Amino acid sequence: MITLPSKIFIDGGDPAETREAKKLLGSIDGQTTNPTLISRNPDVRARLSKGEKYTEQEAYGMYRSVVSEISPIVEWSVSIETYADKNTTADAMYVQAKQMFTWIPNAWIKLPTTKAGLTAAERLVKEGVRVNMTLCFSQSQAAAVYAATRGTKEPCFVSPFVGRLDDRGEDGMQLIANILKMYRKGDGHMKVVSASVRTYNHFLYSLALKCDIITIPFKIFNEWAGKKFELPEKNWVYDPGKLKPIPYKNLALNKPWTSYDIQHDLTDIGIEKFAYDWNNLVK
Repeated sequence: MITLPSKIFIDGGDPAETREAKKLLGSIDGQTTNPTLISRNPDVRARLSKGEKYTEQEAYGMYRSVVSEISPIVEWSVSIETYADKNTTADAMYVQAKQMFTWIPNAWIKLPTTKAGLTAAERLVKEGVRVNMTLCFSQSQAAAVYAATRGTKEPCFVSPFVGRLDDRGEDGMQLIANILKMYRKGDGHMKVVSASVRTYNHFLYSLALKCDIITIPFKIFNEWAGKKFELPEKNWVYDPGKLKPIPYKNLALNKPWTSYDIQHDLTDIGIEKFAYDWNNLVK
C-alpha cells in the first residue's frame, strides 16, 4: 500500500463512490459531507426528479442513512454538517450537533466558522464532541478556531475552502500553507483539511505541503488513480498563475477566540448556498 503524507478523504454524498475509491486505493481515511453534497446523492436526485420532496424528519433520516452507509467503509472520520442559515443560533447548532454525533461512531460535526458556530463548537468540544469548522476563508478565522477549541481531547478539523478563493482571484492554496505554518507553533490539536479542491494541482500541492487531510471529489480521486496514485516530486512547484497572493499574518494563538476577526463574506455566501440546497429538499 502506498505511504502518503496526508490523510485522504472523499468529498461527496454517494457511498458508491466511497466504495470504489477504497477498492482502488486500498483504504480511504474519511469522508466529508455537507447539505449540497447530500442533495446530489443519486437516490435524492431520483426522488426530486419525480417532484417528491422530503419532510424535515425524512430529510434528516435520509442524511443519517447515507452517513451510516459510509461510516464502516472509511478508516477514520465522517463529517456531518448541521443546518445553518444566517439566523441559526449557537444553541440550535449545539442541539443539532449533539444529535448528529450519535448517528455514527466516527462522526465529526461540521459547523460554520462564524460567531454562532464557534460559540457552539467551544461548548461541544468540552463535552467530547468532535468538530470540523467549515467555510473557513482566512487565517484569522483559523486562529479563532484554534482558540475556541483549545483543550479538546479529540483532533479538531478546520476546512479552508481553496476553490472558492480561487474563483475570485485569490490564491486559495496559499491560505492552506499559511494556516499550516501558523499551527506549527500551536499545541497540535488542530488538523487542517484542504477543502474545495477543484483541480488536480490543488491536490498535488496539498500533498507537497503535507497537509494533514485532503478531501477531494471523486472526479479528482479518479484522475489520481489514473496516474497510478503519483506523489509530487521534491522539486514540484505549484503555479498559482495570476491569482493574488494571500500574505501570511503573524497571529498569536493564545488570545480569546472572540478577539479575532472572523467575518468573511465568502463564509456568509457559503452558508446561504448550503441552506438553499438543504431547504430545496424539504417540503
